[in-house]
Amino acid sequence: MTFDRARAISFLFLVTVFIGSVPAPASAHPHIFVDAQFEAVAGADGTLSEVHDRWRFDEVFSSSVLIDFDKNQNDTLDPSELEAVAKTVRTSMAKYNYYTNITINGKAVALTKPDIIRASYENQALILSFSQKPAAPTSLKGLTVFGVYDPTLYTALDFASDNDIKTSGPGFASCKRKVVRPGSKEILAENQAMLTTLFFNDPTGTDYSQLVATRLEVRC
Repeated sequence: MTFDRARAISFLFLVTVFIGSVPAPASAHPHIFVDAQFEAVAGADGTLSEVHDRWRFDEVFSSSVLIDFDKNQNDTLDPSELEAVAKTVRTSMAKYNYYTNITINGKAVALTKPDIIRASYENQALILSFSQKPAAPTSLKGLTVFGVYDPTLYTALDFASDNDIKTSGPGFASCKRKVVRPGSKEILAENQAMLTTLFFNDPTGTDYSQLVATRLEVRC
């Protein structure tokens, strides 16, 4: 996780205390850290074909997965055990859209479930990779925003470099792209009206995690 992203998350937590001692959600502090990679693929017809995610989990969380799923206790995860991990993730993360969020001109794009999630255990780290496709034909006209983040802030997904969140395919050839990494000053300046007691006390579960998430903006 980069210093600026960590500072931004801490900033939001402090704001919740400052604006009236509003209890922050229990998950407002990240417990799991992920080095993430993301790729959006567009076809020659200018539609979104699919998106790819690859997550490398921190060693502490990975070790807890090893303890839970290493049934034969050989200190690694065998193919059958990795399959069990992947199956569990595919089921449990569906309600969070697999942390993958896309909007086109402000409208959310629905994605299908991954057909399969691939899991590996390398150098004491759990690695998951999967692909998703739009649930309906999706034309890339206007502003498309790609974000990969946990809405509960329990998991912090970090892109080490701008090249780790990218586009490919002929449909993106004439598009302009920009990676946005919000800092605490930007968040405060752009969202003063939202950062209120009502915002943090919203019973509908206002998704303030998106304010600190790295995002890819593509204009076609």
